[in-house]
Amino acid sequence: MGKLKIGFLLLFLFLGLNRGFSQNYKFKTTGLSVSVKGENGKFGDWSELKPVSIVVNLDSKKNRIVIYSEVIQLFEIVEYLPTEENETDLVYPFVCKDNNGEDCTLSFITRKKQQNRKQLYVKYDNRVLAYNIVNFE
Repeated sequence: MGKLKIGFLLLFLFLGLNRGFSQNYKFKTTGLSVSVKGENGKFGDWSELKPVSIVVNLDSKKNRIVIYSEVIQLFEIVEYLPTEENETDLVYPFVCKDNNGEDCTLSFITRKKQQNRKQLYVKYDNRVLAYNIVNFE
């Protein structure tokens, strides 16, 4: 239990203080799944998790998030939203504009009841990309 508390404290310090100190954080993706909004206005089932190894950079000094996929995805952070926390998740959301000018929300999520598994969600009006991520060493 003590290690869990230390883990939460380190995660808070790692992501929570980035706004005050303008730092650069790197992650590596391990998988990608996609959901698309259907004609009924509801998101469909998630695609099968595809293994991917892509670097993700959160640069709070430059107010941007970059996903270095085959086609580089650049997101300008328009607004830092308040951190959300409940029994199962710790969420760091950002309102962004991508390199095509499209509005979206990016959220770094820690799944508390899943051994603190980390995910990055890129949510548009008509699709959501979910990346499993780990800290980049």
